[in-house]
Amino acid sequence: MVLTSSAYFIFLAGVFLLYWPVAKTRLLTLALILFANLFFYAKWDIFYLWMIPAAATIDFCLGLGLGKAKHRALRLALLLVSVAMNVGILVGFKYMPFLLENYAAFTGHPVMKWTWTFPLGISFYTFQSLTYTIDIYRKDAKPTGSLLAYLAGVSFFPTTLAGPITRVAALLPQLEKPKVLADVEGGKALFRIAHGLVKKFLIADYLADNLVNRIFDFPNLYSGSEVLIGVYGYALQLYFDFSGYTDIAIGSAMLLGLKLPENFNQPYSAKNLSDFWRRWHISLSNWLRDYLYFSFPAMRTKSMPYLAIIVTMLVGGLWHGASWNFVIWGALHGVGQALVRGWQAIRGPVGLKAPWAAALATFFTVQFVCFAWIFFRAGTLDSAMRILDRIGSRTVSFSNISAPIQMILAIAIAGHYLPPRWWQWTQEKFAAAPFYAQAAALMLLMIGIQYVAATGAAPFIYTKF
Repeated sequence: MVLTSSAYFIFLAGVFLLYWPVAKTRLLTLALILFANLFFYAKWDIFYLWMIPAAATIDFCLGLGLGKAKHRALRLALLLVSVAMNVGILVGFKYMPFLLENYAAFTGHPVMKWTWTFPLGISFYTFQSLTYTIDIYRKDAKPTGSLLAYLAGVSFFPTTLAGPITRVAALLPQLEKPKVLADVEGGKALFRIAHGLVKKFLIADYLADNLVNRIFDFPNLYSGSEVLIGVYGYALQLYFDFSGYTDIAIGSAMLLGLKLPENFNQPYSAKNLSDFWRRWHISLSNWLRDYLYFSFPAMRTKSMPYLAIIVTMLVGGLWHGASWNFVIWGALHGVGQALVRGWQAIRGPVGLKAPWAAALATFFTVQFVCFAWIFFRAGTLDSAMRILDRIGSRTVSFSNISAPIQMILAIAIAGHYLPPRWWQWTQEKFAAAPFYAQAAALMLLMIGIQYVAATGAAPFIYTKF
């Protein structure tokens, strides 16, 4: 049940209609959300019905223990149990085939075939779950006494597939308090969902089907200039696909009176790689910074000031998937950020005041990010090399870049760089409009999507991670 399917919106409407009549009754709202979460998981695989509640119950008990334990050694032991369990889930159900394959290649010994792979939502669930026990260990949060509230929060269905990674300790207070949905807030939620559908169907999927997939699958059929445009097209596709998912997830939560963290802020406007990661997949960036980077203080000493950055981004690369391409992608961003930090340390905290300097910095940052996206998108290292080789051929032709593709690329670029206040103003006007005007706008959107995306929606890219 992907977030663009009719099944999902029927499910969401059902949850909405059942939720608000009991919204002031804490026990009923928590039970309803938990039931919705489990139903959502079960639509993917029955396996999740026991794995997620079992793991979450263990973390809940560990959180209670961390809240009561006084001795540092005991607290650390409880935290390590939580870390070992969640990392074990991640490795066992997502990375084991990759590890066994590389072990066999390195040693020459045959290994058993591993079939217990259930990657859906595992990466996002485990990182979200770890925020709870780590926050309690650091005394940044207190444990909840309600198992029902914890189970409802840690497995909240809009964040299941691709985030945003939400700190459980920040979501629990929202779940616990009575809620009221004003008409304006409901309108904003619908606008956010509609905005996500436009990003997904009319931009991301169109670019994927008509440009990106063709070029990455058969780069030798295209000129070097067309392959380069395909790489830029993938950068836009990925942004609109993932931010479209985020908009639908945030809008879905808003319909239930809950607020999820923002995940994007015009990432291709970044002045350097550090700035890029403050704008791209913000919830993951914050997680890596707060729960991994700051957990290695010894690595941030004067003798090795930038090693922690590289290690953090390597882990971030592996988090995306069991592939050496993701390791290379993470290493590129890690080394790149380390170089940026080193340059800033030498140059000092001097801002880019001249417009041309800021524009030039953004241009080179985008080029580096798009170069790294090649390894992120290509299925294998050989595929990435073929893309780079084709770009290096310096052949020029644009015969395969049709007028509709050019138009969608232009719309995508404009949509990314439009000032955020313009979107906020549009959202507020939509929310303030009469319900029949909102319904008419949504109906026109559905007709447009049916016309452009007649073949249906492709899965969201980040649901694979």
